[in-house]
Amino acid sequence: MKNIVVIGAGTMGNGIAHTFAQCNFNVKLVDINQVSLDKGLATIAKNLDRMVAKEKITEAEKAQTLNNITGLTTIDEAIKNAHLVVEAATENVDLKLKIFKQLDGICNDDTILATNTSSISITEIAAVTNRPDKVIGMHFMNPVPIMKLVEVIRGYNTSNHVTNTIMQLSKTLGKVPVEVNDYPGFVANRILMPMLNEAIETLYNGVAGVEEIDTVMKLGMAHPMGPLQLADFIGLDVCLSILNVMYNGFKNPKYAPCPLLVNMVRAGKLGVKSGEGFYDYSESKKAEKVSAQFSK
Repeated sequence: MKNIVVIGAGTMGNGIAHTFAQCNFNVKLVDINQVSLDKGLATIAKNLDRMVAKEKITEAEKAQTLNNITGLTTIDEAIKNAHLVVEAATENVDLKLKIFKQLDGICNDDTILATNTSSISITEIAAVTNRPDKVIGMHFMNPVPIMKLVEVIRGYNTSNHVTNTIMQLSKTLGKVPVEVNDYPGFVANRILMPMLNEAIETLYNGVAGVEEIDTVMKLGMAHPMGPLQLADFIGLDVCLSILNVMYNGFKNPKYAPCPLLVNMVRAGKLGVKSGEGFYDYSESKKAEKVSAQFSK
């Protein structure tokens, strides 16, 4: 297994492409939007520069990693000779089903199709293909080049051979794969998202403010990042989407998203990606912080 295709050049997609390329796989990074593709490739280069500055890799290793990646805007061209396709598109079930149906029609019969979904049923995705035994979940954590965990999710029909192949491949990437079964939210988000939702409910009910809630969790529970800051980092729209998948999948009110989260997403306050969520990430706010530092 040498030729890897990654669908989607966003935060997760470019991180996955970076990780494979750094381990000397041939990677084609595909995004139908040229601007998004260029941004994804630029992010990879910037992250590699950061690694060089920290002396984690050499300039030669950076150059080789970038040389291992080809950016494309069409799937047909990218898919030729692919051994593995990793889909990392937006967390939208209709979009993923459309992509997998398209991939199944043009990929070689022995190509493994993986999805980076963080909550959507692998079995449902596999059902739109003629190769359900070769469809599997590879849920990487953000930021992909740094985080060690990969949730390997087998659908109802995923074969043992494919599961073992992806488990071993994850280890080749320097990751720690954990095999889980196909239930809404899998393990990571089934536990994480209710906690984030409860933190939002705590804010919504006026128990404490944003920084106070995060401080309690950081200092009291030794979390490296508070739940509200983490929700901003993940993307409030992504959090809402995952909670909706879990709520619809389990029909359990404990997974119902907080009204505050719903309204913030409707208002376009999505966290870091939009410049504002529970915290302000705008350029003006950054300028204020810099000014404050120099005035001390």
